[in-house]
Amino acid sequence: MPSDEPVGTLQQAGKDGRFHRQNAQFRNYISADPNADFPAEDGRYVLYLNWGCPWAHRTNIVRSLKGLESIIQLVVCGFELTKEGWLFDGLDGSDPRDPLYGFTKISELYHKADPEYSLRYTVPLLWDKKKETIVSNESSEIIRMFYSEFDHLLPAEKQEINHPGGGLLPKKLKGEIEAMNEWVYSTVNNGVYKTGFADTQAAYEENVYPLFESLDRLEAHLGEPAHQPYLFGKYITEADVRLYTTLIRFDTAYVTIFKCNLRMIRDAYPNLDRWLRRLYWDEGPETSGGAFKKTTHIGIFKKGYAVAAKWPVVPAGPKPDVLPPLEVA
Repeated sequence: MPSDEPVGTLQQAGKDGRFHRQNAQFRNYISADPNADFPAEDGRYVLYLNWGCPWAHRTNIVRSLKGLESIIQLVVCGFELTKEGWLFDGLDGSDPRDPLYGFTKISELYHKADPEYSLRYTVPLLWDKKKETIVSNESSEIIRMFYSEFDHLLPAEKQEINHPGGGLLPKKLKGEIEAMNEWVYSTVNNGVYKTGFADTQAAYEENVYPLFESLDRLEAHLGEPAHQPYLFGKYITEADVRLYTTLIRFDTAYVTIFKCNLRMIRDAYPNLDRWLRRLYWDEGPETSGGAFKKTTHIGIFKKGYAVAAKWPVVPAGPKPDVLPPLEVA
């Protein structure tokens, strides 16, 4: 599976003019089994991320939804990307240096885990303080670890087994959710990158049109009574988390900076817009008191994408960043 990529990479497109995502290299798994290689323990693991990265944003949302803030430490990199990866610079709410080892670059963690590592230094990164190594740098697997492997450390109301909808990945919906994940990943989550970082007109056009075809498909999906108010009904699932981190960046960054400009969510997709605003503004129990909004840093990721695209100016609009809550719209 392609890996989780930071907001920008130094070499955005290949020789064919197309954006290619790197395969993840660390694929270990945390388990509730106390005898596992990486057992779920309070305070043992650290989640490294960047506020701008949508792949890392997934993990931060689930960490908050599950109430894992006191169990899994969070460390935030700045949005400046160098050949040695993201820096710890203390800007925009990031950490001034790595609190574990005093490192100033995310690459130093990769090299501590594997001195021979020579690929891109991506986030999210899940670190084991006991073994002093990387557990995983694949967001799709990190979020699933967070769903239930730490449940024995959480109060009953936060455990997946007690969730009235069956949790973030209900068994009865798993097949449908994974089928949606596949095409949404290819054409939407990664589609905005393949569009934005295309170096040829052909590469751009072969991605921008499928992106909007998939948005049309999602709009129709949310128009069905069984798929309201969330993608698979009454409760938030993995599909909502994975789509949210792309769509919350869409109007404010991808339309302008990534040239995904056929249509805007707020103007052309009323179902997707209602879905997005509900997730962003909700501060009730379904979002654990606002897990989506409190992990979303729109000004920071707009700046980060502009830097990645080598734009000297950060676009001002649209305003507001997110339309008002549904009840006052």
